[in-house]
Amino acid sequence: MIQRIQTVFLFLLAVAMILVLIFPIWQQVNPDQTQLMTLTAWSLTTIDVASEEVLASESKAIVIGILAIVSVALALFSIFSYKNRGKQMMLNMFNSLAMVANVGLIVWFTHTANADFNPNVNGAFVLGFWAIFAALVMNMLANRFIRKDEKLVRSVDRIR
Repeated sequence: MIQRIQTVFLFLLAVAMILVLIFPIWQQVNPDQTQLMTLTAWSLTTIDVASEEVLASESKAIVIGILAIVSVALALFSIFSYKNRGKQMMLNMFNSLAMVANVGLIVWFTHTANADFNPNVNGAFVLGFWAIFAALVMNMLANRFIRKDEKLVRSVDRIR
């Protein structure tokens, strides 16, 4: 049924991944504090702090946004697959893989951008990055409760 606790966790997972789409993921300031580099789910942008003019923008980071959308879609599809708990757990496994791939891409993008922009200082991961870890925890909790429901159903079938 849709009113189970795992539905709440899957919904929170979808909300967390939407936060990844909306908020910045990583920020870095150059040594003389005149430029700010920001990674979002859609682009890697360098901005002049004084004039707020966009100096450079790379759109190869769009893969992060696409993977976040895939995670949202998998979570919502998993919510409505409540009648088939095995399918739900499989969807959540693929969702975990998509989120881990997303984290890997983010680390790779930030590492390469940091090496070009300001290699002496690390940038700061902000809300968009940490929301992925919250989504991973929600996915793990949802799987736990789906498994618990499956065990309960199997134990009731044994009694009959």
